[in-house]
Amino acid sequence: MLTLALPKGRLAMESAEILLSKAWLSALPPEDSKELTYTSPDNRLRLLFVRSQDVCTYVEEGAADAGIVGWDIIKEGKFDLIAPIDLKIGACRLSLASFPDFDLFAKRSKVRVATKYPELTKEYFFSKGISCEVIKLYGSIELAPIVGLSDCIVDLVSTGGTLKANGLKEIEVILESTARLICNRSAFYSKQNELGTLIESLEN
Repeated sequence: MLTLALPKGRLAMESAEILLSKAWLSALPPEDSKELTYTSPDNRLRLLFVRSQDVCTYVEEGAADAGIVGWDIIKEGKFDLIAPIDLKIGACRLSLASFPDFDLFAKRSKVRVATKYPELTKEYFFSKGISCEVIKLYGSIELAPIVGLSDCIVDLVSTGGTLKANGLKEIEVILESTARLICNRSAFYSKQNELGTLIESLEN
């Protein structure tokens, strides 16, 4: 049996549907279930439902053999994992956003940036040669410039509707993100037959 960590929510169901279509699951987990694990009736696969930010940790530490998670989270955490497949689901982008009149290159001591992605944000501003102060938030990122907490934000964007509703504008895309299959390095070799079969089926 393979253990696979999935992020709770919409991406977990999309992932489960792919696994069902590839015969890795014989039935979908109940959508209204509060259980944090699900074992397929044929005992081929066990699913762990965890926060998206924790998927990589479960896989890297060996609590799960593999997982499905966004490229943005993988890049932010610099995890020691193998990511063999882009599943091309859960598409979104990590973007810089602010009010329409925001000037990234205006003369100021530092740009104050609110984000859940401090490492990718620092890398982006460093590449522009701009000094920044990162304000780490865990939700409602769009509120930060509205109340004067930050000059701009770096956050995930899907449709841009939330930005527009709050008077903000997408300025530049920092990273395109889709869901990837990730594997624990030890499991990639100790369970190479099972993981190899999983990888091959998801590629086709």
